[in-house]
Amino acid sequence: MIRFILAWLFCVGFGGAAVGQRLVWEHGMTLLKFFDKHHIDPKIYYNLSYQDKELGTEIRAGVPYYVLKDDKNQLLQVLVPVGESVQLRLYKDRSGQYNLDFIPIVYSTTQKALNLRIKRSAYHDLFKATGDAKLAQEFIGVYQKTLNLKRAVIKDDQLSLIYTRKYRLNQPFGYPTIKAAMLQTHRRNHYVFAYKGKYYDALGREVVAFLLETPVHYTRISSHFSSGRMHPILKQIRPHYGVDFAAKKGSLIHAAADGYIVSIGRRGGYGNEIEIEHGQDLRMVYAHMSAFARGLHVHSYVKRGQVIGKVGSTGLSTGPHLHFGVYLNDRPVDPLGCIRTAKNQLSGHEKQLFSQAIKPYLKALEDTTSFEYAQKENTKNTD
Repeated sequence: MIRFILAWLFCVGFGGAAVGQRLVWEHGMTLLKFFDKHHIDPKIYYNLSYQDKELGTEIRAGVPYYVLKDDKNQLLQVLVPVGESVQLRLYKDRSGQYNLDFIPIVYSTTQKALNLRIKRSAYHDLFKATGDAKLAQEFIGVYQKTLNLKRAVIKDDQLSLIYTRKYRLNQPFGYPTIKAAMLQTHRRNHYVFAYKGKYYDALGREVVAFLLETPVHYTRISSHFSSGRMHPILKQIRPHYGVDFAAKKGSLIHAAADGYIVSIGRRGGYGNEIEIEHGQDLRMVYAHMSAFARGLHVHSYVKRGQVIGKVGSTGLSTGPHLHFGVYLNDRPVDPLGCIRTAKNQLSGHEKQLFSQAIKPYLKALEDTTSFEYAQKENTKNTD
């Protein structure tokens, strides 16, 4: 547990020095359980809007959060991240009453560059060089669908990347964003560039991570994915980490990909919900179901297209629909992009914009590679 003074962070104007703690959200903890644990009136939760109650369900076990307490060990304020853009804020006002809202997460962003020779594996060497397991995981995730990393990468192959890292209270926060990368295998350079939320090679061909099947026959999309939409009236960020497919009650829900069930049952505002993991980096959520298919349980293996349940309106729902969420390395991504994406190549004006956008990154990667090669040659000549 890390203790520090957080009065400046929370900006609540309490007199005296308040002590802050960095804690970890417990497995199985819900907002209502948290309120009960700290003897807070549950009416605060029940008075929330439908959207805010559902957003509170997104809090994941293991996420670091911060609390501020007075000298009597009473909560003054709590900040719990919900995704990487917004956080839940519970605070006590000057009258002594608790309030709850959602506010943007304040963080700084730093761009970094890295170049190394692979000695053991791309993942191992990246983690050894940076101590950042999430960066190594993100890098592998970018390349693993286009290269057989176990066979293609050999000792002394080169790896270069440019990425941004978020920091919150001087601690790495969320996942890094790889802006550009180069992986050399058998003297061939494989480039990847981030562009408008997707990854492309140097020729503008999309690097497809995964394709999904639409999980239900729907009548319309009642709510699209949003990582941080600003409410036009309330002027507050209200993300929606999934897509809501409106459909008739009882419509069959199909697994979007092969995988193993890691959670099945009732889950707060999501009502009847199933979570399925597809490999180590991909997880999908199916919520508000009216019923589960027979025989399913935790650790059950399901195939792409297999019926897993029926559409309903359980939990916090205004009508029958399927809330479908997709998480890559525990980071929410737009399910429609995954479903509709097909391997394609940029062309015309869009290709020109892409080429201009990647020029500085391509030059930086080439300069890094050339510098490393020159150093290696100078070392040989010196010997």
